[in-house]
Amino acid sequence: MNFERHISGHLENWKKNTERKPLIIRGARQVGKTTLVKDFAKKYKNSIFLNLEKAADRRVFEEHDEVETIVEALFLTNNISVQDLNNTLLFIDEIQELPKAIQLLRYFYEDKPQLHVVAAGSLLEFAIKDVKSFPVGRIEYLYLYPLNFAEYLKALDHETAFDQLNAIPIKPYAHTTLMDLFHRYAIIGGMPEVVKTDLKTKSLADLPKVYESIWSTYRNDVEKYTTNATERRVIKHIMEVAHLYVDERIKFQNFGNSNYRSREVGEAMRNLDDAKIIQLIYPTTDTENPIKSNLKKSPRLQFLDTGLINHALGIQAQMLGMEDLSNSFKGAIIPHLITQELISLNTITNAKPNFWVREKNQASSEVDLVYPYEDKVIPIEIKSGAKGTLKSLHQFTIRANHPYAIRIYGGKFKIEEDKTLDGTPYLLMNLPYFLGTQLPKYVEYFVKNYSLTH
Repeated sequence: MNFERHISGHLENWKKNTERKPLIIRGARQVGKTTLVKDFAKKYKNSIFLNLEKAADRRVFEEHDEVETIVEALFLTNNISVQDLNNTLLFIDEIQELPKAIQLLRYFYEDKPQLHVVAAGSLLEFAIKDVKSFPVGRIEYLYLYPLNFAEYLKALDHETAFDQLNAIPIKPYAHTTLMDLFHRYAIIGGMPEVVKTDLKTKSLADLPKVYESIWSTYRNDVEKYTTNATERRVIKHIMEVAHLYVDERIKFQNFGNSNYRSREVGEAMRNLDDAKIIQLIYPTTDTENPIKSNLKKSPRLQFLDTGLINHALGIQAQMLGMEDLSNSFKGAIIPHLITQELISLNTITNAKPNFWVREKNQASSEVDLVYPYEDKVIPIEIKSGAKGTLKSLHQFTIRANHPYAIRIYGGKFKIEEDKTLDGTPYLLMNLPYFLGTQLPKYVEYFVKNYSLTH
């Protein structure tokens, strides 16, 4: 069962581009990189698959230094004519296992530009440190994440729901169906193996072993992120307790009731961030573009996948019976998932979203997310409460150079005019949770079609 991913369109464009460079697909383990490329390979007459975790597949790079010789050897082994260079895909999986192979990508670009070369790696940031001459400007990147809700609907083969999700604005009659489908997605998350198992068995009882398998793979990789025993201990500690702090702002010093120092935890967190398993989302104090992350302020913890958190917290069965998921785990699960959805759209860069803070002794404010659009920074609150509780959103709106604000909640789509606590008029777009992947389109729709009437 292969899932249709929105990154596939970028792969198609890369294939057609005569100026293409070798492409590295980046992402955490088990988000579907290998499956994606194997599916893509069907568009070629020939394909060569190498997995550099296997000694036999590494040998061709270890024995030869010239790309010309490597290509000839691979074509001979796979019984492919060198006349077919332009209709052959070479896929180098787990390329992080051999820094020399990363280095050689520049020569594939310079000496064999007709050959279509795709590599994939999950721990590239660590391997790059060992690359003597990194091929800067000679390679391209794409980023892959767990399935987002739009991709999940495709996996379900629910074409009508997918079409309704993409109809802007959403039709009122589609709300209940999409909310029900999103409910299940919010519980299980978007890891391909989990989604596949859930589609097959339709039972939450069959999922724990899949989550445990994924998480133990990440735990076993810990060795690869570290250089000494202390680093290993710190990372293991973080991975054991971090789910308890989901969507919370954290301090590195003594993280998770430990005795570890700020520097030790910070280093370990940054390693996990590089591996895309746990990411640090930093605040900004900006209300205008460009948005700058403030690295001196406490970040928020963001996991690779909300389903993994739900499993670790043991709340999936409880979530099944909830009417409004905004109440699950102290209100942290839905904001985390919306952030995950936004991150999943970044296939060309690995940019992370920001949240907004205004920290004053008397009254501090915090807005869940901010979204840059043209010269504007749009504030986004994720909650189920009434408009009157949007105090932080009001604080941002009072300082912004535009009247647009967004609330993502468990209710229906609507746009309304309102006033902040000090009487400043503004426009509020209320979006149901399931529209996280559609946020860029809705922001454009909102700004282009609505303005204050007075």
